[in-house]
Amino acid sequence: MTEPPKVRWVSGETYEFYMGRWSRLAARDFLGWLDAPAGLDWLDVGCGTGALTEAVATFCAPGRVMGIDPSAGFLDMARERLSRTGATLHQADAQEIPYPANAFDRVVSGLMLNFVPDQPRAAAEMVRVVRSGGEVALYVWDYAGRMELMRRFWDAAVALNPGAREKAEATHAPICRPDALQALFDGAGLIDIETRALDVPTVFGDFDDYWSPFLGGQSPAPAYCMSLDEDARTALREHLRETLPTQPDGSIHLVSRAWALRGRKP
Repeated sequence: MTEPPKVRWVSGETYEFYMGRWSRLAARDFLGWLDAPAGLDWLDVGCGTGALTEAVATFCAPGRVMGIDPSAGFLDMARERLSRTGATLHQADAQEIPYPANAFDRVVSGLMLNFVPDQPRAAAEMVRVVRSGGEVALYVWDYAGRMELMRRFWDAAVALNPGAREKAEATHAPICRPDALQALFDGAGLIDIETRALDVPTVFGDFDDYWSPFLGGQSPAPAYCMSLDEDARTALREHLRETLPTQPDGSIHLVSRAWALRGRKP
């Protein structure tokens, strides 16, 4: 197997166009599942452009909410988005969280963990900074299953070029399954672990609404798309146009599934 492709998380605007609108929907469903009481101290690990952090600030009445992310570009957008929420954001890595042990009641993460090189270390860090009796909770896209936005793209890419399979997120994200998530956080010391699916309706107004975000060049699928020459990219576009489930009005209705986990620190 080849090495996982390097993910270029640089531009917050590009991410928002590609994935942000769907990550916000997943964040709301996730927090509804957690149903946390008001007044807690929260940390969002890998806060990105701020979708989950904003949802915590808006819907959970936190006592304090903080976020970390390694991408300066993402944090610039997050700070603008969260300027009126009181959230505090720092540039930092999930593998070395810059806070003392037992500092938060809830440590959460949205769509981040599969991009971390040392996932056991990141899990241990998340457990370290949560208080006894507090929860660690997170969600990741189901790349190998019903994350249809990407699965449809890669199915088309592989149909035209079987070598594209090595570029797909599903090939390099074995953690994106409920059993793998449970094993990881059981090993990190959580108890009372639960997992569940979060199914987000992913509706595109027309084919261009689906296709255009793949021209941004950021993250594996858009990077693969933009690595193709013009003829190959046109062939991929037309194969997708033929195979996507397009409605009579031109809209495309997909489902984007994420797997969520929650567990308690003893």
